[in-house]
Amino acid sequence: MKIAVMGAGAVGCYYGAMLARQGHEVVLIGRALHVDAVRTLGLRLETADFDQRIGLAASTEASAAKGAELVLFCVKSTDTEAAGALLAPWLEPQALVLCLQNGVDNAERLRGVLPQEVAAAVVYVATEMAGPGHVKHHGRGELVIEPSSGSGALAQALAEAGVPVEISDNVRGALWAKLILNCAYNALSAITQLPYGRIVAGVGVAEVLRDIVAECVAVAEADGVRLPGGLDLAVRRIPETMPTQYSSTAQDLARGRASEIDHLNGYILQRGALRGVATPVNRVLHTLVRLLERKHAETAA
Repeated sequence: MKIAVMGAGAVGCYYGAMLARQGHEVVLIGRALHVDAVRTLGLRLETADFDQRIGLAASTEASAAKGAELVLFCVKSTDTEAAGALLAPWLEPQALVLCLQNGVDNAERLRGVLPQEVAAAVVYVATEMAGPGHVKHHGRGELVIEPSSGSGALAQALAEAGVPVEISDNVRGALWAKLILNCAYNALSAITQLPYGRIVAGVGVAEVLRDIVAECVAVAEADGVRLPGGLDLAVRRIPETMPTQYSSTAQDLARGRASEIDHLNGYILQRGALRGVATPVNRVLHTLVRLLERKHAETAA
């Protein structure tokens, strides 16, 4: 099938490349620096099992999505509506748009912009852009996908490409579970500029993680979310399965870019305030990351 990746950062490039390796026609839509590198040399996908350059199309324009049967929507949560509006004139009526984003409300927000079918997905993958046109995979890669008219064929295509997939009727709960993992680790990694494995070795970190998660769970329960089981185990597994991974928030700050912190710990603050649940630990983390963002912006100016 023809597949467009809207927002070809580390996550989009990884899944796009895995599908391209199986013979699908993939076009990456992203920043000029990466697009130029992919057009010249192909996309380099570096994993523990292989290091390969993959030839695929790349563009800086949303019009490249014309004719796509599937769109992997991978932009930052801050850009959801704007990117959806750019895509809207070019999408086929029957195209399926799969949200591979952090946060819990992107699919709902995107449905307000696009008439096409939009499905939410939960992403568990450790990747980074190691350079222009070079994505490095550090671990995992599974997806949890919301049922849709095309989810069966999509799951088969992804599985054939080496991507484990689960179709779940509780994607909202899975999205919240992923949000809680992000709230636990993203800000800490960003503030310290340390990978997950080194973070958990710090004195007092286990207690901080416990407090972050407890606040998030209280907000989720007040919001009527049905969280899946095994959350505590999932929190412990992050540094075990991704010990060398820096959070996306840490990578954004290191590159001087605005992060998604408002859609992570900031979202917990918002929902907690609405539901009358106190979230002081998440507030501190959100505030510190926002201060670092301002510091980097002032330094760059």
